[in-house]
Amino acid sequence: MLRRALIPAVALLCSAAFVAAKPTKPSYLFVWAGDSAGKASDFLAVIDASPSSPHYGEVVASLPTGVAGAHPHHTEGEMPANGHLLANGFHAARTWLFDLTKPLSPKILTSFGDLGGYSHPHTYVRTANGHVLATFQYRAMPGDMDMHHTGGAMSMSDPVEHTTGGLVEMDERGRVIRTGDASDASIDQKRIYPYSVLPMPSINRAISTTTDMNEADTLATSEWIQLWRLSDLKLLKSIALKPGPRGNENRYTGEPRLLSDGKSVYIHTFNCGLYLLRDIDRPQPTATFVMAFEGSNCGVPLLAGKHFWLQPVPEAHALVSMDITDPMHPREVSRVTLDKDEWPHWISMDHTGRRVAMNSGGYGKTDRVYIVNFNPANGELKMDENFRDKGSSTPGISMRDRTWPHGVIAKAMPHGTVFSR
Repeated sequence: MLRRALIPAVALLCSAAFVAAKPTKPSYLFVWAGDSAGKASDFLAVIDASPSSPHYGEVVASLPTGVAGAHPHHTEGEMPANGHLLANGFHAARTWLFDLTKPLSPKILTSFGDLGGYSHPHTYVRTANGHVLATFQYRAMPGDMDMHHTGGAMSMSDPVEHTTGGLVEMDERGRVIRTGDASDASIDQKRIYPYSVLPMPSINRAISTTTDMNEADTLATSEWIQLWRLSDLKLLKSIALKPGPRGNENRYTGEPRLLSDGKSVYIHTFNCGLYLLRDIDRPQPTATFVMAFEGSNCGVPLLAGKHFWLQPVPEAHALVSMDITDPMHPREVSRVTLDKDEWPHWISMDHTGRRVAMNSGGYGKTDRVYIVNFNPANGELKMDENFRDKGSSTPGISMRDRTWPHGVIAKAMPHGTVFSR
């Protein structure tokens, strides 16, 4: 009898907890985008992402940077607590800092180019001490400096011989605190290009990956990961991932993500491999091939909840949810499949841990922004069918051929996309 009496009470508590998890203030999506023709200014778009709003899915603001063709690429992976978002225009080797504390009135606080002798920033990660740890792909060349400082862009198909970049610890406005060079004497230094980074302060380590953003560089197979001492950015070791059964799963190391045990790391590759890194604080860390997803060019993954891995798989036109309770034996629990013109690439989670923003990063044919609902209890994914353009029969918000609030008609290519807090 007591157990039966408790069931309604437990149900009420669970219901109350679910309601409390819903957004209690307006929610917005900030989309970093550029004109696909490279003629109109790059810009940040603001989309109403409050499910209860009568304007759900509408573009409610946009802010141009004044620079065209910079190739808007990565932003920070989630909205920082202070509402200031870093975003890179990769081809221009430039960083913008946006103030998004008032979503309907976004502002640019500052922008900056090369730092500490390095160029082409890619990934920004906030650290507990208030600093930002960033990857810079290349060593700055004297000829680049003036161009980057004036906002000029460089084609990544140019036959330029880049040399190895490094890590830069800085404040959010670009004041350099320290740098670390990624050159390794045992490796051809022209083939190591820091891509993404994961700081691990509890063990005084950082892990970086090495994919070259210059797709014209066919020699940079980028199978390397690098281990650093976080306190002074000293490079400790470079490790080449070993191929899996297919023979090339190790190429183009991408995003490192810290697992729930606080000491193991998953590393994905853009050739759709998944690797488990352990013993990071020991002299001989281990990197083990776990599995491969379909195809190649897998997008930016996300660790969701305590034990789910969300992986965009472009050649399957899908976002896949994997239960990684056993990291060496992940199992698929859910997927959302899009039409054949969509190649999902970028994803980010909202602060409730229940909604995922997703787009093709400019690689698909339709350039739509989606919201996918995520159940942290079982890993289930479900497309938000209500997040769509008015009158459209297809979910998602099109970035093509629309008049943006700053007065420009442009076919925009979205990339970095984050929710407000």
